[in-house]
Amino acid sequence: MSSTTLDTSALEKLLAAAVAAPSMHNTQPWRFRLDAGSSTVEIRAVPERSLPQEDPYGRAVHIAAGAALLNLRVAAGRLGWTPVSRLLPDPRDPTLLVAVRLQGRGGPRDAREADLYDAIPRRHSSRMPFTERAVPLAVLAELADAGHAEGARLTVAGEDETARLLRLSGLAEHRNHTDPDRAAESRRWTGGEGGRDTGIPARAFGPRDAGEHVPVRDFCALRQPDRLPSLPFERHPMLVALSTTHDHRADWLRAGQALERVLLLATVHGLRTSLLHQALEWPDLRSLLRAPDAPYGHVQMIVRLGYGPEGPATPRRTPHLFLATADDDGLP
Repeated sequence: MSSTTLDTSALEKLLAAAVAAPSMHNTQPWRFRLDAGSSTVEIRAVPERSLPQEDPYGRAVHIAAGAALLNLRVAAGRLGWTPVSRLLPDPRDPTLLVAVRLQGRGGPRDAREADLYDAIPRRHSSRMPFTERAVPLAVLAELADAGHAEGARLTVAGEDETARLLRLSGLAEHRNHTDPDRAAESRRWTGGEGGRDTGIPARAFGPRDAGEHVPVRDFCALRQPDRLPSLPFERHPMLVALSTTHDHRADWLRAGQALERVLLLATVHGLRTSLLHQALEWPDLRSLLRAPDAPYGHVQMIVRLGYGPEGPATPRRTPHLFLATADDDGLP
C-alpha cells in the first residue's frame, strides 16, 4: 500500500475510533505517530497523563492503549485494510507501546466487525443502576469467545464469587477515599465541565448504591462529601472477570484488546457496562481477585454487565498525531 492510500479522511476515521477507547479516569494516555512511508501508526504512552498514585506500574495505561489498538484494528478492517500489529516493538523505547502496519486494500471483510465498528461511538461506561433482567447465556458465551479471541479469559462470576468480588471492590473503594494522595489524584481528573477534553465530568458521575451493595466509583464523595445522591442498584449484579495467563506489559496490551472487544460486543447486544477497577489498584487486593479454580490467572478487569439506562458520554481529545519523515529521530 502506498503512502498516498492513507488519506486524511481515512486517517481521521482510524484515530477517531482509537481515541474512543476507555481509559482510567478518561485520561486518554496515548499519542499517535504516523510513519507515512510504511503506512504504520504507532501508539505511544504519554507520561503526563498517567496516574502515578493509582497506577504506579502503568498497567492501566497499557490496557487503555490495548483498547485503542482494538478500535484501530476494527476501523482498519472496516475500511478494507489488514492491520498487522506489533506489541512493544522497540525495547529501547518504553513509551512505544504498539506499531500497526496497514496493508492490503479491499472491501469490508466481516459483518461482525462492521457491527463492532458501529458500536465504537456508542460504547461508554454506565454508572447507573441496571435492571434485574438476566443476560442470556448465549450472549455470555459470545462475550467469552470475544475475550478468548484476544488471548484472555472471561469468567462469569457465580453468586458466591460475585459477593467476594464486590466485597474486595468495596474495600478498595474505601481505601481510595481515605488515602489522601490517591483521592487528590482522582479529583484532578474528575468533576470538570466546559472545555475540558479529558477526565470524567460531573454529569457522568452517577449515583451511589443506596443499599451499599454495588461499589461503583463515588467520584461525587471526593468532591462534595455533603452531597451523595443514591439510588437502589440491582440486587443481583452480573460480574465477569477478565484475566490473562501471564502478567507482563504485553499481556496488559492483550488484555486491553480483549476488554474492548468484549465491551463493543456487549454494546452490540444492547448491554450496558461499567468497570470495577478499584481492587486492581492495590497489589494485595488484586492478588485476592483470582478465582479459587484459576490460581494462575491474573485478573486484569472486573466488568459489570446489565440492561439499563445509557450513561453520559465522556469527552475526547482531538487525536494528536506526529507525522514522521525520513530524518525524524523521535517525538518532539
